[in-house]
Amino acid sequence: MNVQQQSPASALTSPLLREANGHLAILTLNRPAQRNALSEEMIAALHAVIDSIGHDSTVRAVVIAGNGPSFSAGHDVKEMTARRSDADGGRGYFHHIMTMCSAMMQAIVHCPKPVIAAVNGVATAAGCQLVATCDLAVASKTAKFAMPGVDIGLFCSTPMVALTRNVPRKQAMEMLMTGEAIAAERARELGLVNRVVADGAELAEAIALANVIASKSMHTVKTGKAAFYRQAEMSLADAYRLANEVMTENMMARDAIEGLSAAIDKRKPHWEDK
Repeated sequence: MNVQQQSPASALTSPLLREANGHLAILTLNRPAQRNALSEEMIAALHAVIDSIGHDSTVRAVVIAGNGPSFSAGHDVKEMTARRSDADGGRGYFHHIMTMCSAMMQAIVHCPKPVIAAVNGVATAAGCQLVATCDLAVASKTAKFAMPGVDIGLFCSTPMVALTRNVPRKQAMEMLMTGEAIAAERARELGLVNRVVADGAELAEAIALANVIASKSMHTVKTGKAAFYRQAEMSLADAYRLANEVMTENMMARDAIEGLSAAIDKRKPHWEDK
């Protein structure tokens, strides 16, 4: 394993750790004492590194994990509540932090590299939103997922956006209206996660999955990921029009020419990511 790790000193203070594992970037939410709550600093760090990775040709896939017993408990409620003393009661800050978090989530969707969540423990509210936002997710068998904002008088409206793009409406509404947690296997049944593995094996499984995708043409993966999210918001006819154009352009790419030739010749393709 080729790992580039942050210094011990920075690892103690940084809300987000980054390691290199071959062609993968492993990002670890690093506020275990706060159950990896998404503070303003952590949101900014995650957004910045995702943007950076999007332009880094040495990175072919991303895995996001959590340090400690939880993946993420969502927004840092203490940090937010402290702004109640602002002149406007916190309204301006609340809008700022929600906009900031929404932009970070969209950066993951727009990142040309596949992003995979490795979920240990609990993923609630914006933490569950982060799982839903990632392209793929692997969970430990004891992981739990919830949208518990309703329990504290705060409907999980921004997490709802990502949740309803993963989970059928009635099941999403049940999570949002009851605040009750669902187990990992139920999350897999509903489409929130792809795989459920033994406790402690989620990161290794996510890395293995990332390596499978990293072995493909990155031009093809980038093209497909962008088209996937665009067509999902379209009408059926518009989705097919877009897919026709994307497929045509993809057919003209160097890696598609190589891939088809390799299939015909019964050999392994050599990707150039273009």
